[in-house]
Amino acid sequence: MSELTYQSVQDYLASIVPARENEMQEMEAYAEKHDFPIIGPAAGYYCYQLARMINAKSVFELGSGYGYSTAWFAKAVKESSGGVVHHTVWDADLSRMANQHLTKLGFADLVQYHIAEAVETLRGESGPFDLIFNDIDKQAYPDSLPVIKEKLRSGGLLIIDNMLWSGRIFDKKDISPATEGVREFTRRITTDLDWIVSLAPVRDGMIVAYKK
Repeated sequence: MSELTYQSVQDYLASIVPARENEMQEMEAYAEKHDFPIIGPAAGYYCYQLARMINAKSVFELGSGYGYSTAWFAKAVKESSGGVVHHTVWDADLSRMANQHLTKLGFADLVQYHIAEAVETLRGESGPFDLIFNDIDKQAYPDSLPVIKEKLRSGGLLIIDNMLWSGRIFDKKDISPATEGVREFTRRITTDLDWIVSLAPVRDGMIVAYKK
């Protein structure tokens, strides 16, 4: 029996994701070449599946990069007869890149762009949203939870990335703000009875939480 390792599982999960559009593959290649953190095909396809399962029509992304995760959510929303995905970043260049990629993918009419701080932008939206995706600075995770809870509909999903944090959460000596932020967010949401929570070890770990 061959040795089962975390990396071998991740490679296998990525290998069974259906073929992506050329534009998506170009986005993946850019991330690899420039060491830009994206959720990758396995986690992206998982997000797409979850969004389709709840027939999501309104999605808010807290931290969107150059639109890779946005593309997966937009694909789901389009297949659910349309809606809106909110793409939110501080960086105007990333927003511009996202716009170019998402337009080429045929999602131009589905995406609303925000160049601003993500949590405050969410706070200013009326909502409620069907799905919220969180991938901001990890030290900011805990304080984002009350805003997310307010803006997500009952029966909606929260997906939050990097919850294994490359194994740093297991290092008791690591008390950096980012690592502590991941730990504290996990503690808060898993002890809040308003949520049904699981942590899927896809890529760097994704919490999927159902709001009762």
